Amino acid sequence: METQAVTVLVAVLFFVIDLVVKIAALIILPRDRKPTAAMAWLLAIFFIPYLGIFFFLLIGSAKLPKKRRDRQKEIDRLITGSAVGHGLPLDRSGWPTWLPSVAELNHALGSMAMVGGNRAELVGDYPASIAGMAADIDTATSFVHVEFYIVSFDDATREFFAAMERAVRRGVTVRVLLDHVASVRAVGHKETFAELDRIGVSWSFMLPVQPLKGRYQRPDLRNHRKLVVVDGRVGWMGSQNLTDRSYNSPKNIARGLQWQELMTRVTGPVVTGINVIFLGDWWCETDELITGENVPIAEVVPDRSPEAMDCQVVPSGPGYDGENNLRLFLELIHAAQEKAIITSPYFVPDEAMMYAITSAARRGVDVQLFVSEIGDQGPVWHAQRSYYGELLRAGVQIWTYPAPFILHAKHLSIDDQVAVIGSSNMDIRSFALDLEVSLLVRGRTFVDGMREVEAGYRAIGSRITLESWEREPRSATFLDGLARLTSALQ
Repeated sequence: METQAVTVLVAVLFFVIDLVVKIAALIILPRDRKPTAAMAWLLAIFFIPYLGIFFFLLIGSAKLPKKRRDRQKEIDRLITGSAVGHGLPLDRSGWPTWLPSVAELNHALGSMAMVGGNRAELVGDYPASIAGMAADIDTATSFVHVEFYIVSFDDATREFFAAMERAVRRGVTVRVLLDHVASVRAVGHKETFAELDRIGVSWSFMLPVQPLKGRYQRPDLRNHRKLVVVDGRVGWMGSQNLTDRSYNSPKNIARGLQWQELMTRVTGPVVTGINVIFLGDWWCETDELITGENVPIAEVVPDRSPEAMDCQVVPSGPGYDGENNLRLFLELIHAAQEKAIITSPYFVPDEAMMYAITSAARRGVDVQLFVSEIGDQGPVWHAQRSYYGELLRAGVQIWTYPAPFILHAKHLSIDDQVAVIGSSNMDIRSFALDLEVSLLVRGRTFVDGMREVEAGYRAIGSRITLESWEREPRSATFLDGLARLTSALQ
């Protein structure tokens, strides 16, 4: 009888704990969380309670530590009080009627204003972009700031490292930021760190996961930015990491995978904003606030030619209260009158983005989406495919970039005047979990260059039609739907 009583007591105890956990989940999870994400977490906790609770405790919070969030607010205040936050007088006579409100939204969210007098060129050749960055580093006289999600010392990046070493020997200050988790997982990371030490640059991990050293946050909150700044007068940013285009991964090499990227080289006052992004990240990671390398925007010589471009830096990530990049993309797609062409290697939109894209297509806008024919991340690739049917039925053209290439470029062009390029994918991760940086450009020549890039994708790619998509086997679409459900866990 005592054994039976103990069994009953244990059963009642487990029932009460289970009930308390579910009630707590119903109270806590919907708070400040999108309904789709809250529902996904509730399903996980209700159907696989122990695993669900474990993963929620591990990755359930999309917020950076309070110290980091507070420091981001301080950075925003410093930017707002500087010339970078106010910008220079702009000639808006050639702007689309909707662009001032978009620029004001970006200013309100990321503190940086639209600035004129810039030049920007696109570089889609992988080795050429690394060589171009190295060549600019060779012109440095004061400082070089380098920030990448992944940094690897290999045959493809050897000249970039050599350029940094030459700069150090000239007395130039070279600082390097690299994402901790991503770079530690990279092949040959120990050799990379040793080379950074050997050549004498100052370097630090971004968002390190080092609980024994008191440095910890949700482990999949990553700094995904890619940028280089030379003396505050030349900037590079885009999608490309500082590594071989196979990422030196045996799995990628066995499949013959090669990454296709798009970078932009920028000169003019907007480089000051790109530099501020680096200085803010450096302060957050090292506690060193650098003031001497914050080049005043008034000291940057603007381009006065007719080809000069208006540009705005848009930072985003979990350090901000709003999803800055998502809001930017939504505003642009809603504003499109003729064309909205999206390139994203990982396309897993939220409901608002899907409504914006499909509504644009249904009101007659030429909406095109460029993605890879194959994927390097199975769950993301299947989640992405789950949206194809709805997009095609709305009239969106979907083009796939051929294997064995992974189209990793990230850009968006609207009508014939405005484009965005940066590190941000069109997916939930980039919207809510990763630190990203985007560049909004108003300039016909820049958009024309992006149109040439898009035409190149189209020339070698394949178009998915609704008829061909409806012939997809159910086994594949089942996996797509399953991956779509799990993608909402954020």
